[in-house]
Amino acid sequence: MESLSNKKKVLEVKPLNFWERAYLPAIFKGLAITMKHFFKKPVTIKYPEQKREFSENFRGMHSLKRDEHGRERCTACGLCALSCPAEAITMTAAERQKGEENLYREEKYAAVYEINMLRCIFCGLCEEACPKEAIYLDGDIVPADYLRKDFIYGKDKLVEAPLNQ
Repeated sequence: MESLSNKKKVLEVKPLNFWERAYLPAIFKGLAITMKHFFKKPVTIKYPEQKREFSENFRGMHSLKRDEHGRERCTACGLCALSCPAEAITMTAAERQKGEENLYREEKYAAVYEINMLRCIFCGLCEEACPKEAIYLDGDIVPADYLRKDFIYGKDKLVEAPLNQ
């Protein structure tokens, strides 16, 4: 097949000398590189014992925030679910009952709020879409697990602990 530009590159093939045919310089060069890396400080960290520092704009696990009185901020408006390109967020809204004023901020709240972490791409659009500043991606790394059902995080894993505990 001929090239589109009709330009050809001429390659010179010169015969190898004795040392190049014996591959000794290449072997010694490879050994020198290996020894240089052997005595360097390792760049890896021992993960469970050591935690690495993240940048300020790191997006970790989701968390549903509470207000200054310990009530949940989420009003189940659904904007986070609509803005999610991976469709990882599902929620069910419910009406606040009498006596639950100290639990939920407004009349409507998310009775069921789930995020499928296998689908989530950590884009942060849910965080930007929330008008009540209820969801943030400020948690730790999502832990590894073996079962798919364990990656669907409900309110039990997402809502932060109340301030008065």
